[in-house]
Formats: sequence, structure tokens, C-alpha cells
Amino acid sequence: MITAKKTWLLLMVIISVNAFSQAIYEDERYVPETDPLVLEKLEAWQDLKFGLLMHWGTYSQWGIVESWSLCPEDYDWSQRKAGSNAGNYYDYKREYEGLKKTFNPVKFNPEKWSKAAKDAGMKYMVFTTKHHDGFSMFDSKYTDYKVTSDDCAFGSNPRSNITKELFDTFRAEGFWVGAYFSKPDWHHPSYWDPYFPPQDRNVNYDPAIYPEKWQKFVDFTHNQILELMTDYGKVDILWLDGGWVAKKTPEEIKAEYIGKHKEAGANGFLKNRIVNQDIKMDDLVVKARKKQPGLIVVDRAVHGKNQNYLTPENRVPEKMLPYPWESNIISGGGWSHTRDAVYMGHREAIHMLIDIVAKGGNLLLNVAPGPDGAWQQGAYDLLEAYGDWMKVNDKAIYGTKPIAPYKENNICFTRDKAGSVYLLYLAAEHENSMPKEIIVKSLLPKRGSKVLMLGTNKRLKWKKLDEGFKIEIPEGLQANPGSKYAWVFKIDAIDE
Repeated sequence: MITAKKTWLLLMVIISVNAFSQAIYEDERYVPETDPLVLEKLEAWQDLKFGLLMHWGTYSQWGIVESWSLCPEDYDWSQRKAGSNAGNYYDYKREYEGLKKTFNPVKFNPEKWSKAAKDAGMKYMVFTTKHHDGFSMFDSKYTDYKVTSDDCAFGSNPRSNITKELFDTFRAEGFWVGAYFSKPDWHHPSYWDPYFPPQDRNVNYDPAIYPEKWQKFVDFTHNQILELMTDYGKVDILWLDGGWVAKKTPEEIKAEYIGKHKEAGANGFLKNRIVNQDIKMDDLVVKARKKQPGLIVVDRAVHGKNQNYLTPENRVPEKMLPYPWESNIISGGGWSHTRDAVYMGHREAIHMLIDIVAKGGNLLLNVAPGPDGAWQQGAYDLLEAYGDWMKVNDKAIYGTKPIAPYKENNICFTRDKAGSVYLLYLAAEHENSMPKEIIVKSLLPKRGSKVLMLGTNKRLKWKKLDEGFKIEIPEGLQANPGSKYAWVFKIDAIDE
């Protein structure tokens, strides 16, 4: 029998294997920011630890992978599995783009979402203002392929400017606001020119041969992003996707081809080209920061100064990383709405947050709204479990830094700005009561230091050992740990 947990684990393995084309790998080439306002903001962002990501668009009506079925690349995630014209690419594309006419999320309730996210302990949100398909979830004056257009079913709704409604609502609850924006736009005629068939995810003509056409697309992209930076209040993060749209020298193109051939194997077939697509990112960032001073820019998968933090996708790095980073993780189903999605187990979800924070990262957890504008109950249940745990233990999460070693067996470590160290004990499945003693070998409290368990006011006894120390857990506390899934102990100070 396949349990919900096994289904979730299998799904995560499949996604991890198949999503390599979008994955962002850590490397040692991180380029530190120099703008003092950005540095200050980046440090504050690292203290937030926990954010919400939402993929939402017309594709939610079909319950399919966002945008990718429009891309003529033969991957599992780009298969045409919905609609009535899957056998003919051009008919399918017209049907897909026609979803604008039926997109009508009448249950859209950003207040309900922001409350659930706030109660869960989330501190920032990132929303897909536009994905690769080019459909704008905001009222852009540079396209009619948008949620506010007259022929969109939701266009006449008073809350049709979904991005504005979300940004205003979450900001009012104290959230930082981030705009996800896709650099490629598979709807725009200056990216996929109707004269040429699309070949892969890239622009379907050579920008070097048609520089005026490419400049039109550059101008369009800059104009849309500057709209978001101008008309939507304070924006804290510009989260750019589509890392293949970037300036590339001939040497970089050659190196990428060699790397892809090695990745594919000796007889491997490269499913997408590598094309120089200079979107003038340096200029764009300067213009965006004039509108939004201190703006954090995340030009994902593009090495250079405009990737202020790195974003491992749907996975957690194995070790601490020496630069700002954020794991963006699917909470259930896929990035976009999946019918009858199986959500992450609550224990696994809380352990994942702890593991990421102990390694110095942030967690950006994706929740996918449905075509009616509602979240599935599984998403609310998951966020409620996070909230219950965070209410007791959030001091070990917010504003902390990693401390080596980040983990010993099933105990993770964090450290706050006052120097206190937290031991986060990851309880095993069915481990509902605490052991009578907890032994830590890699750290030692300073003589006279207090050891407290979060959620109680009880000072616990500890004893130095030949290697490390042990905490003694009173019998009454063993059966009543105060929170589920992970238990946290605070040490005033440790020997260094």
C-alpha cells in the first residue's frame, strides 16, 4: 500500500531528478554586494528565515506544471498533458493562451492567506508577477496578456490587480514583499517571434542578427519591472527567474556547452541551446534601485553582482554555505496548483526549516493557489503546524547564525546575537516523549551557565562529561515537552 508519506517522498525524488534544468547549484563564485543599503537589507533579510512563495497563473486551471508545456523541449515537466489540442503544438499554444478568458479566481482572499502565513511565522513573501508564459498577474500597460484585461474573466473584478492586492495585504501585516518576475516571455513577439518556430526555452532568433528586435524585448522587460518598482508600494526583493536570459561571452557559451555535454554523457543530446541574451541587467538594477533604494536583487543562476543571494531549488544543501542563500521548496504537489496534492509531513517540514536555518539559510516555502483563488486545506494544516511549533521555539530561529558544527547526530545548533546557543533536538517519528538525558559532545556550556527548555521556565541540570556535557530531563517534563517534532534548549554561553 502506498501511503501519503511515501507518495510525497517519491514525488520529491522525481522533482529533484527532473528539475535539474532549473536547479541553482552552489558554487564558490558568489560576488558580494557593495551597495551599503543593500548590504544592510541583506543582513536583515537573513534574520527573517522563513518566507512564502506562490506560483499562480492561468495554468492553475489545468492543474499542470506552470508554463513549461509551451516549451518545445522533451522533458517530463514540459509534456502537454491537458487541454484538447495536445497533439498539435500551435493549436495547444492557442488553447493555453486562451485560458486567460476563463481565469476567474472568485475565492481570492489575500487576507486569509496573509493571516495563515503570519501565524505560521513567515516574515516575507514572493509572488509570481509573471512566469515564462508571459501572463502578467498585474495591471501592466505594456501588454494585454494580463489578469486585468477586458477579456479575462477576472478582469472586471475590483481585486483583479492581483499583485497589488497581495502586496498591499501582506505588507499591511508586516511582511517584506518580493516580486518574482520571469525574464523570458514566451508570449511576447520580440522573444518568440511569430515568424520563427520556437526551438527551445531561448529566444527563437539570434539577437546579434536582429538587434532592433532584441532591443524591443529589452525595453519591454525593463518597462514591466520598473512598473512593479513604481506602482506597487515598497518592494524589498526582485526575484528574477529564467537564468538562461543573460549576457554570455563566446568563452562562457563554449564552457557551458562542454559542461552540458559532460552532464548529458558521451552520447547525450542537448535539449536546449546556449544563447547570448544580454538583457542589460546592470542598467536595469541601477534603475530599479533608484525606485526602491536597497532593493535585494536575485538574478537566479547568473553568476555576478546581481545575484545577492543564491537559491538552491527544491533541495537543502548538505553543508553550511559561506554566503546568503535560500532554499525554495514545494510544500505539496508541484510549484503550481496540483489537484489532490499531498503535502509535506509536519515533522519533516519543521525539521527541514531547522536544518536550513542551522546551515545559515532561509526557507522559502511554496504554496500554490487553485484556479478558484483558494488554497487547499493541506496547505493551511501545514502552516498551522509550523505556527504551533514557532510560537514556542522561534527564538532559536529568527535572527540566528550557524555555529560549527551545525549538527551533531539529531541535534542542530543555532546562535543568537547575544551569544546564547540553542540545541534543537529533532525527535524521531513516534518519539513523543523526551529521553531522560541528552548528551552533546561538540559543545560545552560555560561554568555557571543556565540551560533552559523553550516553552518552560524550568532551569535544567547539566553536567560536564569527559567529552561534552549532558542535560538531565526531569520525569515530569519528559512526557510533556511543550511542542511536537523538535525540542529546543537554550544555553546562556558556551566555552570557546
